[in-house]
Amino acid sequence: MNTFSKQITSGLKIGLFGIGLNTYWDQFEGLEQRLSGYVDEVADKLAGFGSGVVNLGLIDTPQKAFEAGSRFRQEDVDLIFLYVTTYALSSTVLPVVKRAKVPVVILNLTPGAAINYTAFNKMDNRTAMTGEWLAYCSACPVPEIANVFKRAAIPFYQITGMLHSDPHVWQQVEEWIAAAKVAHTMYHNTLGVMGNYYGGMLDIYSDLTLQCATFGGHIEIMEVDELSGLRDTVQQVELQDKINEFHERFDIQPDCSDFELERAAATAVALDKLVAKYGLGSMAYYHKGTGNAVNENTMSSVILGNSLLTAAGIPVAGEYEIKNAQAMKIMDSFGVGGSFTEYYAMDFNDDVVLMGHDGPCHPAIAEGKIKVKPLQVYHGKVGNGLSVEMSVNHGPVTMLSVVETAGGKIIFLVAEAESVPGPILEIGNTNSRYKFTIGARAFVETWNSHGPAHHCAVGKGHIASKIKKLGDLLGVETVKVC
Repeated sequence: MNTFSKQITSGLKIGLFGIGLNTYWDQFEGLEQRLSGYVDEVADKLAGFGSGVVNLGLIDTPQKAFEAGSRFRQEDVDLIFLYVTTYALSSTVLPVVKRAKVPVVILNLTPGAAINYTAFNKMDNRTAMTGEWLAYCSACPVPEIANVFKRAAIPFYQITGMLHSDPHVWQQVEEWIAAAKVAHTMYHNTLGVMGNYYGGMLDIYSDLTLQCATFGGHIEIMEVDELSGLRDTVQQVELQDKINEFHERFDIQPDCSDFELERAAATAVALDKLVAKYGLGSMAYYHKGTGNAVNENTMSSVILGNSLLTAAGIPVAGEYEIKNAQAMKIMDSFGVGGSFTEYYAMDFNDDVVLMGHDGPCHPAIAEGKIKVKPLQVYHGKVGNGLSVEMSVNHGPVTMLSVVETAGGKIIFLVAEAESVPGPILEIGNTNSRYKFTIGARAFVETWNSHGPAHHCAVGKGHIASKIKKLGDLLGVETVKVC
């Protein structure tokens, strides 16, 4: 990840407030302090997931609710956790969330699995008994809060369980925070687009305004000429350092010439300079490169440099596939990679789909060291030069497509699968074999039925639940195929 993105991501803020009824505090000794302690425990847990926490404690009156909403807005929180500690009036909730205008997750958490009925019923003070009951009364006001949120058209999400000894609760909390971090990253991301669309590839054409309206961020439109110009400024020491990096990071095959390595290194250094100039966090590119020998030389030597950028948290999508650059950035921001891929072929004997792509790959999710091979021709494109060959780590993977619909919306199309060993096409491109729980035939037909572009992003692990939460935060529908 580049320095700019690190600075932005580190600014994620999570808001937390608990609710209670101030009338109870004088009636039931120690209840307010006990519940405040529970809120502080949640705050410590939230901070452990790597975000800043703005903890406003117990909000128990409408006036405090108005003040809390303004405070969250001033603090610029990205997500709010509402911890329901006991019964509370919905009038202590609505002003907070309405003013803050960020997504809210309701924590409906009891202190333990159940009240100790025997010990409870042996208590000889009924006031104390009521106070103990109220400490377990978190479920009581949730319907009231849900009713008000629905009538106020405020989206909300729920986590129900126990404050202590409940791994499910904290897994869900971690996923919400991970999704909020990705949403934060996307909002502040600068996506560079360089060159032009691949002519006639209608499915990849994107609505740039829709992309910005959905994810935020900035789209910097750049010229290939600028990259070619930066290439002319590369010094010999920079060139040699980059060649050394190639040898360190890649398995350079014996038939790769020094000339091609130097050509790719010069372009890779120029790409680094371009990224630094515009603070890019991702990029999409394509340029036919005919009629201008300088630009053809540049654009036919970008693959190694773009692969290194992708490995560094600046995913690069070929064929000017802006939607897929967004999908790759999402996957990379979740920490699972995000390599450019598409269907290659189907193997009905093994019931797998072969998927991959030419152009840059994601070294961080490769099965073994990436091979660099020379290609005499880039199929469907102008020129020739060095290319990369890899398979994705064997094990669980997730595929994500950012789809623009006929209705002018964006949806997330997701599938979980397994990257499995077996023969691949050793053609100097990325290539992997994927097995789906619904089978290759059903996967392809179901995936296609939702109308995605023919590219998608693949990352390690099964993270559909995290992507679904990101979609909820962004107001984007998520469709899971398998």
